[in-house]
Amino acid sequence: MRQNRYILITPARNEQDYIELTIRSMIQQTALPLRWVIVSDGSTDRTDEIAMRYAAEHEWIEFLRMPERDERHFGGKVTSFNAGYERIADLSFEFIGSLDADLSFEPNYFEYLLGKFDEDPQLGLAGTPFAEKGRTYNYRFSSLQHVSGACQLFRRACYEGIGGYVAIKGGGIDSVAVMTARMKGWRTQTFTDMVLEHHRPMGSGSGAGRIKAYFQFGQKAYRLGWHPLWQVVRSLYQMTKPPLLVAGLALLAGYLSSWFRGMEIPISRELMEFQRRDQMRQLKAFLAAGRRNTT
Repeated sequence: MRQNRYILITPARNEQDYIELTIRSMIQQTALPLRWVIVSDGSTDRTDEIAMRYAAEHEWIEFLRMPERDERHFGGKVTSFNAGYERIADLSFEFIGSLDADLSFEPNYFEYLLGKFDEDPQLGLAGTPFAEKGRTYNYRFSSLQHVSGACQLFRRACYEGIGGYVAIKGGGIDSVAVMTARMKGWRTQTFTDMVLEHHRPMGSGSGAGRIKAYFQFGQKAYRLGWHPLWQVVRSLYQMTKPPLLVAGLALLAGYLSSWFRGMEIPISRELMEFQRRDQMRQLKAFLAAGRRNTT
């Protein structure tokens, strides 16, 4: 067993309905982490109680409580992650992972990912897709070089080389980490032989809530510097998915509203240009494949 080669950090805010599923999945792992720090990001429900109970039973689980905060944003997740990292930075480990608190997965999940790193010394960041109610993303329309933020496992040299996660209030910290790693010469990869089960649906709730979520995804795409043509094609594709037309239109509207308002893009120009070149490369490859399939 590949024991004690990695550490995990889980920022968790009001996850009482799901965190026990994640903890039970970790306890069953064939390759346990050296340390798993669960950081409560000012939770006001039973998240702390559940995490503390398991931490008392397993010496490799550590619980850390952050102060409550009025404003909820993705920058707080980075603050919590960094607080967890400070607790384990002096330990000897090869890999560091960020794991959300609303997931479940197979007992050999982390052994599987560690094996991928062993096979490729240039692999800096790895993960797998996540499924919601048994459905996962169609990777014909997305690059396997992107790694979902639900679970990102870094080679330690890669994580420290990119300077860790960047606190961006509007989200996209996982995307920035992936693109920065790639820009610095590391390989990043989503491996589709294993799948996480995501128990809190993205944009869940009422129909109006889902449309608002797509609008916010469009805003985030602009703040992350996505190429306008890439976003148009992505929105057109989303129009073919339920809810038909409306989700894609909301996605495009979010992007365009941010553009017209001149919202700040909180990433470097170097990273934005790298990302846009990559998106155009992917788009050309996708269109070329489409032309081949029609001839």
